[in-house]
Amino acid sequence: MFKICVIGAGNGGQALAGYLSMKGYDVSLYNRSEWRISPIIDTRKIILEGEYSGEYEISLATTDIKSAIKGREIILVVLPAFAHRDVAEKLAPYLEDEQIVVLNPGRTGGALEFRKVLREKGCKKKVFIAEAQTFIFASRCSNPGVVRIFKKKNAVPVSCLPAKDNPILQKTLKRIIPEFEIAKNTVITSFNNIGAVFHPATTILNAARIEFTFGKFEFYFEGISPSVAKVLEAIDDERCKVMRVFNVEPLTAKQWLKYAYDVEGKDLYDAIHSNSGYRDILAPTVIANRYILEDVPMSLVPISSFGEYFGIPTPAINAIIHLTSIMAGEDFFTNGRTVESLGLYGMKVDEIINYIEVGE
Repeated sequence: MFKICVIGAGNGGQALAGYLSMKGYDVSLYNRSEWRISPIIDTRKIILEGEYSGEYEISLATTDIKSAIKGREIILVVLPAFAHRDVAEKLAPYLEDEQIVVLNPGRTGGALEFRKVLREKGCKKKVFIAEAQTFIFASRCSNPGVVRIFKKKNAVPVSCLPAKDNPILQKTLKRIIPEFEIAKNTVITSFNNIGAVFHPATTILNAARIEFTFGKFEFYFEGISPSVAKVLEAIDDERCKVMRVFNVEPLTAKQWLKYAYDVEGKDLYDAIHSNSGYRDILAPTVIANRYILEDVPMSLVPISSFGEYFGIPTPAINAIIHLTSIMAGEDFFTNGRTVESLGLYGMKVDEIINYIEVGE
């Protein structure tokens, strides 16, 4: 049985830690702030509700990242992508040879950024870096130590950077969570980023409702009307065009819903509203939430940046970036992940693919 560390005790981290404990694994849980994890530090217990139920004990809950990862074969980072750089900096001095670090999810370019930061911080350990395309659960915490899992996805692509290290995931991650499917490379996990399609546009197109009701409506079922879905389809089309630059055929958002949740529909609106896994998931309570602060700079901006770099127009994506930048009072085009910030500027397509697959 592998020893596992979960980094991040939010909606996803608590769900994953409880789920892995339920399956019998030795799990440690780390969170930067004590207030979110304090009850779990005292009891070492997580209560699961929803698709899984029961009270499960983990071996350690802590705000000390060194002790959290010590002797752990697998480190599962379950944090918003804007925290990846900070986590990489914190982990760099304490990582051990042969540890596997998986970003759940990486959003767009997560593994590239993480690997770059570890190198900048002088980490010399032989560490395997991987990213998932999305998070395995739809889940929400009701209280610290109590988390509801609405639905587990049927399949989640995951890949190492570089992809030549993927066999290690087959031996480890697939045994822990069989729903993980080993993807050819991180082009697939980074650019089949459906959160970039669903989250930011839906949030800003429901901005007034969010601010006046504090998010008291179902985000997917009430927030995505036929007109909103048309905007999502335009964003999705641009994402797919950028992904095809790398000679990979993307999953459309509609195809992804079939792949992840086994739901279908005549169009994207119909497919979303056929997904029971989205039922009862409420909208964010404020506009300044991870659907904007994570999914715009760490998902839409890199897709836009790669589009500009390779001459693929992304007007719908750029419009969402511009509007969210105004609402947030932050220039996401400047602060987000870009071809340059990921260390790929000056490379041609085949050179980027070689770097992603071979590491050279």
